Amino acid sequence: MTKPEVSAIIPVYNDRFSLETALPVSVETLSRITPAFEILIAEDGSNDGSAEFVKEYRKSDPRIRLLHSDARQGRGRALNRAIRDAQGSIVCYFDVDLATDMQHLPELIGAIREGYDISTGSRLLPDSNIVRTGGREIASRSYNFLVRLFLSSRVYDHQCGFKAFNRERILPILSSIRDNHWFWDTEILVRAQRNRYRVREFAVRWRTGKGTTVKVKDVFTMGEAILRLWWQIHVSKN
Repeated sequence: MTKPEVSAIIPVYNDRFSLETALPVSVETLSRITPAFEILIAEDGSNDGSAEFVKEYRKSDPRIRLLHSDARQGRGRALNRAIRDAQGSIVCYFDVDLATDMQHLPELIGAIREGYDISTGSRLLPDSNIVRTGGREIASRSYNFLVRLFLSSRVYDHQCGFKAFNRERILPILSSIRDNHWFWDTEILVRAQRNRYRVREFAVRWRTGKGTTVKVKDVFTMGEAILRLWWQIHVSKN
């Protein structure tokens, strides 16, 4: 089989129902971008039949690969593992609920083809088109403001689950990331910028997914993670 240009990663934790839509939509969208792609399902200790569904789906499409974990290891660890296991020179990931409109996938991948090290969708730019509750909106804007303030990031939306990387460039960053769960998205952007990586952020159409597992309380918990990363960078120097 031809080596893929693009490796698309879908993190999964008890998302059997969402996979029924996400897999065929992902295959169709990627097929319009490149004939050489693979889809890695980073399945993180699910017990709802997610792994079995992917195994069955793979019988009809060998471009689908399952990366299974018997016990939950955390979203960040699952992404680290998948990026290292990916065969494509461009690696992207998106949430299984397809909250970010897949019409933006060509732009996400296109930015890496153009020479950017990282590209990321944004729900917080003026042209972004989002629908979510007021509480989540306030929490997200507050969180991202604090990341920009304390960690000197130039990105506006760190937690949008719609990112792509130049795999060769991003691999050295992975070993420095400490967080294993939701803060992973923020940490990789902050550390990449500190290493002068080129990051492209662009507005997306985004809708709250029905099966999303992230809660507003997770955003507030990440306040501690912001301070911890600040300490690592500025005090412990790692």
